Amino acid sequence: MKNLMKQSLKTKVSIMFLIALTVGVLSLFLVGGTSDKLVYIEGRPWNYPKLIAPFEIPIEYDSVETKHIEDSITANFAPFFSLKNDAKEEALSNITSSLSNIPSLKSAARNKIIANVDSMLSDGIIDIETQNKITQGTVSQIRLYTSDDIDVKKVDAAQLRSHEVAYKELRDAISQMHLADERQVLEILYNNIKPTLDYDAAKSEAQLNEAHKLALAPHGMKLKGERIIDYGEIVTPEKYTLLKTYERLLEEKNLDNSMKSFSRYGNIVLLFLILLAYYLFIRTLVPNVFKSLRSMVFLFSFILLFVLIVYLISLLRPGFLYIVPFALVPIVVTIFFNTSVGFLTHMVVVLLSSFVAPESIDFVIMQFLAGIIAIVSIKGLMQRSQLVVCAFFIFLCYTITYVTQHVVRYGAFEAVDWHVILYFAVNCIVLSFAYFGIFILEKIFGFTSQVTLVELSDINNEVLRELSENCPGTFQHSLQVATLAGEAARQIGANVQLVRAGAMYHDIGKIDNPAFFTENQSGVNPHDVLKPEQSAAIVISHVTDGLRRAEKAKLPQVIKDLIVQHHGTGKTRYFYNKALRQSATGVVPTEPYTYPGPNPSSREAAILMMADSCEAATKSLSNPDEQSITEMVDKIVEAQIADGMFSEAPISFKDITEVKKCLIKRLLTFYHTRVSYPDDMKPSVSNEPAPSDDTQPLIVNDD
Repeated sequence: MKNLMKQSLKTKVSIMFLIALTVGVLSLFLVGGTSDKLVYIEGRPWNYPKLIAPFEIPIEYDSVETKHIEDSITANFAPFFSLKNDAKEEALSNITSSLSNIPSLKSAARNKIIANVDSMLSDGIIDIETQNKITQGTVSQIRLYTSDDIDVKKVDAAQLRSHEVAYKELRDAISQMHLADERQVLEILYNNIKPTLDYDAAKSEAQLNEAHKLALAPHGMKLKGERIIDYGEIVTPEKYTLLKTYERLLEEKNLDNSMKSFSRYGNIVLLFLILLAYYLFIRTLVPNVFKSLRSMVFLFSFILLFVLIVYLISLLRPGFLYIVPFALVPIVVTIFFNTSVGFLTHMVVVLLSSFVAPESIDFVIMQFLAGIIAIVSIKGLMQRSQLVVCAFFIFLCYTITYVTQHVVRYGAFEAVDWHVILYFAVNCIVLSFAYFGIFILEKIFGFTSQVTLVELSDINNEVLRELSENCPGTFQHSLQVATLAGEAARQIGANVQLVRAGAMYHDIGKIDNPAFFTENQSGVNPHDVLKPEQSAAIVISHVTDGLRRAEKAKLPQVIKDLIVQHHGTGKTRYFYNKALRQSATGVVPTEPYTYPGPNPSSREAAILMMADSCEAATKSLSNPDEQSITEMVDKIVEAQIADGMFSEAPISFKDITEVKKCLIKRLLTFYHTRVSYPDDMKPSVSNEPAPSDDTQPLIVNDD
């Protein structure tokens, strides 16, 4: 008892640690990431409550107007150029000196050439890049200044000369002078005329930015307490700009730190409350899942991993959230556990994902409906094709919901982004291959899906084929127990496929000693020559032998649990009573005659124990009519209850009553009396079956 209490306490502590870890990790991402920022899209509805201005907010131009104003100012902007006096003086000095070295050049002609060059250099010579801009029309004027100029003067860009233009003008002028050394003069001019205007990038950029700033000054003011935007309003370009200004001012004023803190702590509280509610639901309504640390680790890990994937996708490509197969959550969890755990887990994932999903209300509604469709269409999964059908219905659900939401909101089909329908298709294609993921999770966590149970129930399975060949009577007994237990499980809402599969394998341990069990005997009973203790040991060993065979065949743990629990800690009463009769003292220890157990710990194990015992016992009835079968079933089940066989199983007295009714009804169909015709009448022969594990009259705790 102390060990059980320690184990239970350890499980609870581990689960609370899981919750804290999940909240901590999700807080780093969902709360510390995009959830701190308002998520809104221009042209889409505002999905938050009404936003009120906490301070005065200037109304600025939207992006379209801003670009138009900036482009207009840039097109008419005159860049700054400085006149390089040093370059001018150097060029003029070189030309004067070179021309003086030409003996045939008269002084009058030389002075005229130098005067023309001086004039051109003073006006400014531009480089090729500036000349190209002027030619393309992007520069119409420039601002010209010198280091000693106080005022800056604007110059028409068309009047500026490039090196080529200046040389051409000088060449034309010199050609009219008919100089003897014209060729030498032109060569001097060409080599010494250099650009004398230098583009001032820093000053031009500063002046352009200042011009933009002045032109884009706010053209209004949103006063403190005024509404910025209300829920459901379309985020127009003007509203979008106003929201961006609001967020920028929050940071500039350092006012959003406290708001972010409240938001962060509030979201952490919400995360904790969602996961706490999930924890309480499972602990209260699904205690068998709660008691399994492996199951709880799987559920919280599954939630955490799925939400983190959603976060990463929302961070990189928010539109791709429609491709995420959220319906995979209820499908997987329902297959491994039940519909209530599946649906609740799905809604927890959806609620946590809504922290980062755009249009969160529409998102939650859509995934809520998809989760219901998934659970309804996948319930009782038996074939892989059901996943394809399920995926198709989910695709229809997504499409109809998405189109309806957008038509209602925008009032026109034109508002629907039809590319999203393609995302839904990809989503459901991925979903239709969920079987492979389920198979992998089965292997990792040791779970067993309905599909696996169906495959195990195939009588062509190697273990069952060996049972049918070596123990035909036991095989027929297993088939009948499977039918009885399956019907009873359906009656009380237990796992039908699990109890059927367990019934098929519960007696595979008899393969090692088939002749020691009555249903396989043909006239000779080997127990007649054995001591009671020896017989009991052989009969009891079919449980441990069955577990050994199950492990060798790598059967799932749930099947192995049913094998070791189908007798619980009951006794082989026939051999125990036989030992008492043979004992001189009338005292016999019970241990050699007691099954190793444990007692049933699930509803399915309890159902299998009742069905197994009742099916075996009714074979000993000489007249299996309604009264005798009813009395037999009542006596067996009541004795099992009195012995505490079901004290560890989550099965109620109401469930047990329903199981008994179902067993009686089905056993009557097994042993109904056929009308006897004259040719069928035969002498009555008394042939009492030899006692064994399965056919002992009114032996309650054996098969």
